[in-house]
Amino acid sequence: MYIYQNPKWPNFIWNKELIAKLLVKVKSRQAYLLGKMDSLGFDIKEKAFLNTITEDIIKSNEIEGEFLNTQQVRSSIARKLGIKIESNINIDRNVEGVVEMTLDAMQNYNKPITENRLFGWQSSMFPGGFSGLYKIKTGSYRDDNKGPMQVVSGAVGRQKVHYQAPCANVLKKEMRNLIVYINNKGDGIDLILKSAIAHLWFVSIHPFEDGNGRIARTLSDMLLARSQNSSERFYSMSSQIKKARKSYYKVLEITQKSSLDITVWIQWFLENLILAIDSSQILLKSVLEKTEFWKRHKAQLLNERQIKMLNKMFDDFKGDLTTSKWAKITKSSQDTATRDIADLIRKGILVKKGSARSTHYVIQDFCDFKETL
Repeated sequence: MYIYQNPKWPNFIWNKELIAKLLVKVKSRQAYLLGKMDSLGFDIKEKAFLNTITEDIIKSNEIEGEFLNTQQVRSSIARKLGIKIESNINIDRNVEGVVEMTLDAMQNYNKPITENRLFGWQSSMFPGGFSGLYKIKTGSYRDDNKGPMQVVSGAVGRQKVHYQAPCANVLKKEMRNLIVYINNKGDGIDLILKSAIAHLWFVSIHPFEDGNGRIARTLSDMLLARSQNSSERFYSMSSQIKKARKSYYKVLEITQKSSLDITVWIQWFLENLILAIDSSQILLKSVLEKTEFWKRHKAQLLNERQIKMLNKMFDDFKGDLTTSKWAKITKSSQDTATRDIADLIRKGILVKKGSARSTHYVIQDFCDFKETL
């Protein structure tokens, strides 16, 4: 029996004593993080928020096997929020759509959820109406024309069915009940707890042909924003779920094949939410390093290429910095790249590492700052 086949569905129950203790820990972590961020000033908070939302979008898609361009995601968020960053790249339509969905959930967290809002979110992820090579139904609930909606794994012919969602003919009723639950602000249910329950409830209904996991996590994030009464986010639950992806799917499967006692799911969700908040220190650390660096070097005369590359090294640079990478990214000659780097070495900003073919460069201040953290 799947969870939605229980006669009392969706009257969930859980161990209130156990969950109450975890909720206290989550709220304590939330309050500490928000208090710490408020003490750092607007500019740092803005950059930390940009880093967090970028990470959240990237990891939520990676959970589903979708790999977005980090620079495109970051640039799209920055443009929509009016944050100035060094970037002028073209952004794919599907990236723009995912960013729009996420920012709508975060910035409009207090607005009610409606069918049309959910349809808009799902359509925004698939602007051409395709998921990979396959045409899918967007802007409306799924149908069963291709058979029942199932979550499967394994090679064709040896597939294992982990879950089968409710029939399409009950989706409107099921979603109406969930939407009422999400929008009800007077039911006395803690919003952090509601975030966990709505996540499970939505993926159990699986109302769309594709995008269900990402929308479930977006709804969950929206309710977490309500719990803080703030659109600012400095931790990424999706990033933590990506780290614990195997246990995430396992606990969902266990819960969806059991009774209406969802203690195991809520416990997993809250424990990983605590880990997500604790991990925010890593995202915050990179912002603090970058801010400290530019404070130290605000009087240095640097050209546009140098400023661009230094910012990139703090934000989304992959691998080691070499003269060839410098030339490629800044669209300059190898000689220009060599001169730019040599100038930064003379100014004590870059340090040469390695030799011959392994020669690369690192930020001196970045190394010094890391040692003080």
